Amino acid sequence: MGKLLSINLLQRVVVALVGIPLLLWLVKVGGVCFFCFFSLLALVAVFEFHRLARHKAHPPALWIVLGITVLFQVNFYHQFAEFWELLLGVVLALLVMELFLKEGSPLLNLGAMFPGLLYVNLSFGSLLRLRLGFGDEKGEILVFLMFFCVWAADIFAYFGGSTLGGRFIHRKLFERLSPHKTWEGFLCGLGGSVSAAMIYGSVVPKLPLMTVLLTGLLIGLASPAGDLIESMFKRDAHVKDSSGLIPGHGGVLDRFDTIMFVSPFIYFIALHL
Repeated sequence: MGKLLSINLLQRVVVALVGIPLLLWLVKVGGVCFFCFFSLLALVAVFEFHRLARHKAHPPALWIVLGITVLFQVNFYHQFAEFWELLLGVVLALLVMELFLKEGSPLLNLGAMFPGLLYVNLSFGSLLRLRLGFGDEKGEILVFLMFFCVWAADIFAYFGGSTLGGRFIHRKLFERLSPHKTWEGFLCGLGGSVSAAMIYGSVVPKLPLMTVLLTGLLIGLASPAGDLIESMFKRDAHVKDSSGLIPGHGGVLDRFDTIMFVSPFIYFIALHL
């Protein structure tokens, strides 16, 4: 067991050493490189969710949901149609396609795939619009801020939960879905996110203090929800990881669950503040 844990930790470190600089570079350059990379992640995430859905139902064919994902992501980048128009067309098309399928329950088939299809595409679409829709400088600053706060929240929550978990609050944060998460870890993660936001705001003083504080607070509060939502789907499908794509981390849904969940909120902050 100890050897397996050491291998897993080594894999995580190697992936982080390669992955983090790559992500930071992509955020810096933006443009088509950013779009292509995160659209690829959206495709993989939809593929992983399709695998989860197949444990409970007979969702639409994989090529159909991947095609819809390409359509959504390209529209977020080029904006050739209003989103609600595109969404309406997709919903109607899937309903008609279900008429020709012969397996499973239509309610379960569509219900098993719709949440993941929309959640993945809206999340990565929000990230694209956040980076590319507010001008190069503001978009870059906001995405960097989001990543730093998410990473700080994860690190502080992990070490805070490992060292302090259960010592002061003897009730788990959400035992039904994640029995290892503690209130102490959550509070440490919240403090880490707010602290990272304040440090970032002092180094990059181009954002209003309210935006920086609200971003740090919101990510600290919301980051556990992203992990719990993905855990909810995995538990229902009776799988440990969404895939084995990223050594030591699982799949795209496992690694980017928090980024996916908080991206729409940060997009709203950028849009309205």
